[in-house]
Amino acid sequence: MTKNRLLFSLLFTFLFSSMAFAQKADAILGSWANPSGEDHILIYKKGNKYFGKLDWIKYPNDETGRPKTDKNNPDEALRTRPELGLELLKDFVYDEDNVYDDGTIYDPKNGKTYSCKMTLEGNTLKIRGYIGISLFGRSETWTRVK
Repeated sequence: MTKNRLLFSLLFTFLFSSMAFAQKADAILGSWANPSGEDHILIYKKGNKYFGKLDWIKYPNDETGRPKTDKNNPDEALRTRPELGLELLKDFVYDEDNVYDDGTIYDPKNGKTYSCKMTLEGNTLKIRGYIGISLFGRSETWTRVK
């Protein structure tokens, strides 16, 4: 009987800690505004990875009045796809201590993709895009959209 209780206790502890880990990791889910407030990025989960897509643009149309497209994409075939709904964040993994790593960020303003690390601090999200090592990059702070 003691072995059963010990086994049940270990199983319960494992399940509870796994659920707490998943809840903490999922704290990033939701909509985030870039520093200018002109774009909102919706962060969502696919499997165990986190992604983000452009889900609101303050100025969604170009100078001709047409919806903005991914005109700076290095792949010519993708230059006509709309910016709205564009997946900017890909393949992030929760790495404890509110850090999401091993992902990439796409910048539609220049058509480049960078390695990226995100750190969640309450209602702010520190984004660091970089080439090679984190030392060579740019940082932004996004705020949660309420």
